[in-house]
Amino acid sequence: MDENLHSPQRRLIELRIEHADLDDLIDRTAPGLPGDDLMLRRLKKRRLRLRDEIARLEAGLQPPEPA
Repeated sequence: MDENLHSPQRRLIELRIEHADLDDLIDRTAPGLPGDDLMLRRLKKRRLRLRDEIARLEAGLQPPEPA
């Protein structure tokens, strides 16, 4: 069971949840705080890093295509 806690699939699910949470936070923050551009940029950078990590994990989980 302990191996399931650290599996790539579980990590992928956690990253997707965090990415969705950031999407929601960015959507709610953008119109409400026009003066806090720095925070919004940091949130967007974090979301982009998460997206890149998700793509990397997904590529590692998919079997290679047959030649």
